[in-house]
Amino acid sequence: QVQLVESGGGLVHPGGSLRLSCAASGSIRSINAVRWYRQTPDKGRELVAAIASGGSTNIADSVKGRFTISRDNAKNTVYLQMNSLKPEDAAVYYCNADILASNVHYYNAYWGQGTQVTVSS
Repeated sequence: QVQLVESGGGLVHPGGSLRLSCAASGSIRSINAVRWYRQTPDKGRELVAAIASGGSTNIADSVKGRFTISRDNAKNTVYLQMNSLKPEDAAVYYCNADILASNVHYYNAYWGQGTQVTVSS
């Protein structure tokens, strides 16, 4: 069974940094694109960053220059480095990945449980 687990959230002051991790586990043959979303009651869900299997990335304009996404394929882990955090970055952050499990012949989309990021002085 494939699972995605996010970690690294927490409380940070404005201007601070956090690094979120999204680790995939289970019987995995391949991981294609991985995305980070964030969600708040006011703004709904927003795509923050995405990384393709080959490493190319897309970053939302709202976080460009402050957030970077990277992946370690050997560890089946994707990271979201968040710098210069602002109060408006506060949200629950979710990762979403297209994963080919060992017992199927097609990619499925998996979601993690989310990790809370709070930005407050």
